[in-house]
Amino acid sequence: MGKSKFFAEFKQFIARGNVMDMAVGIIVGSAFTAIVQSLVNDLLMPFIGLIIGGVNFTDLKWVISPAVGDMAAVTLNYGAFIQKCINFLLIAFVVFLMVKALNKMKELREKDTPPATPPAPPAPPADIALLTEIRDLLKK
Repeated sequence: MGKSKFFAEFKQFIARGNVMDMAVGIIVGSAFTAIVQSLVNDLLMPFIGLIIGGVNFTDLKWVISPAVGDMAAVTLNYGAFIQKCINFLLIAFVVFLMVKALNKMKELREKDTPPATPPAPPAPPADIALLTEIRDLLKK
């Protein structure tokens, strides 16, 4: 009995709209991440590498203990960390530019569409209209 109640609650949780929206967002976000990473790694980083003289940050490391026999060297790979930081900054900048462009397009679209006219106020109920008419007649 306890397991079926647990699975029923789980099914109810998964079927909620916000969970499904979140799942779609994560899937689309991961696909978008691949596009932005390709933009940074394949298009921007070659230019940056050219500007900084072809330095490959991932090759920079500090050897703590050199390789001895079958044991590999112990290294502190600070260049990989620098590369990840640069990638993060570039990705954040690209996303910023994309959001900025989307906001500008939205702003232009809103300028092109005329403002919606507010709906007319609903007519008052019959008893209120009658009372208003009586009031106006009494004022005369």
